[in-house]
Amino acid sequence: MARQFFVGGNFKMYPSPSPVPFRNGSVKTITDIVHRLNDAKLDEKTEVVVAPPSLYLLLAREHLRKGIEVAAQNVYDKPNGAFTGEISVDQLRDSDITWSLVGHSERRVILQEDDSFIASKTQAALDGGLGVILCIGESLEQREANKTIEVVTKQLKAVADRVKDWSKIVIAYEPIWAIGTGKVATTEQAQEVHAAIRKWLSTTVSSEASEKTRVIYGGSVSEKNCKELAKQSDIDGFLVGGASLKPAFVDIINSHL
Repeated sequence: MARQFFVGGNFKMYPSPSPVPFRNGSVKTITDIVHRLNDAKLDEKTEVVVAPPSLYLLLAREHLRKGIEVAAQNVYDKPNGAFTGEISVDQLRDSDITWSLVGHSERRVILQEDDSFIASKTQAALDGGLGVILCIGESLEQREANKTIEVVTKQLKAVADRVKDWSKIVIAYEPIWAIGTGKVATTEQAQEVHAAIRKWLSTTVSSEASEKTRVIYGGSVSEKNCKELAKQSDIDGFLVGGASLKPAFVDIINSHL
């Protein structure tokens, strides 16, 4: 059974009004991106999810056409309470937000979110009915020490210790050293890690999870490198950062045609 190609757009704390790129956000730039996606001819076989800053989640959901889903960039692992600045699963569901990113390296590194907390958030999101884009990846130092597989499988095991059903998880492998740097893992490097993740799923979770779980690549994905990456047998799509704000995002969505 073929896995459906998946492309996510992580807007991070962008976008910005022109002519100053990547500074703050605006209603106009969000609506411009939404209208561009609405007007584009997109591959009907590719699942598309975009993750704007939390302030613009409802705006994006209200104006995006049917068939393009919206994700939060973060979710909390408690259902409600005195947790200033957090968003709960139920609040997202009530707003028709159907996905959330969890475990992005910027939250792991800058905000010191550890594997256990990320696993707890993943479990809460899944239990509440959200799909999860679970981000994993190694630093440059870990890659140079040949610890890539050790690092990403440790991150995955924390989730596997809590979660048995992986049908609503999309794994996003994003080498930290390639995020926003212009550097990208070679096709061979990306495929090697994706294949190792799929093997780990088979031995640790189930053969069904290995066959059906989508493993997507992130890290300076662009319209220039996406087609070659999309040809790899274990790369099921992309999580796109800065390029998701640009017209080239359409080309990335259509890279599997």
